[in-house]
Amino acid sequence: MSFVAENERSASHTHVLLIATGSVASVKVPLIAGALLQHHKVKVQVVATKPALTFFNVQDIPGGVWTDEDEWKSDYKIGDPILHIELRRWADIVLVAPCSANTLSKIAHGTCDNLATSLLRALSPTTPTYIFPAMNTLMYEHPLTSEHVRIVREIVRYSVVGPIAKNLACGDDGLGAMTEWRDIVQIVVERFKLVPN
Repeated sequence: MSFVAENERSASHTHVLLIATGSVASVKVPLIAGALLQHHKVKVQVVATKPALTFFNVQDIPGGVWTDEDEWKSDYKIGDPILHIELRRWADIVLVAPCSANTLSKIAHGTCDNLATSLLRALSPTTPTYIFPAMNTLMYEHPLTSEHVRIVREIVRYSVVGPIAKNLACGDDGLGAMTEWRDIVQIVVERFKLVPN
């Protein structure tokens, strides 16, 4: 069944699209999705890059996860729905949590070589989009990272939140950890005035 048939929009619901990329912080994706779904009239779709799937179990996400393999099926015909377009039409808000250094670079350069980056490139500029960087401290302090963040903020006009300082998964201490997952959920709760179930 296609995305359209299974996931029609509901005007009374808030549609949250959560994109997970190749950072250890992707372990928090099930927590973010689960917490959002504890609110009244919220629907969540999760898109994951291949590296992100290293860090969580797809079965822990209600409704499953969209991946590159779902985009272009071997039986695709011109006129069939295109997944990255259907997802961007569906979304009321997009969270890239976590956003790896690699995906941050791709967004800044307009690269669209997977489902996640194609979707981001196709987004309407009016769709609120939040980027939550997560990477090693030295990767975050690399001179190109500040330029990528500047482009994403000033030209693409996404909201960049974080990173924060803490002991990282690699053992280093410093700036680079994803914003706390509860704070990410709270951004959506406050923006859409969500109420718990």
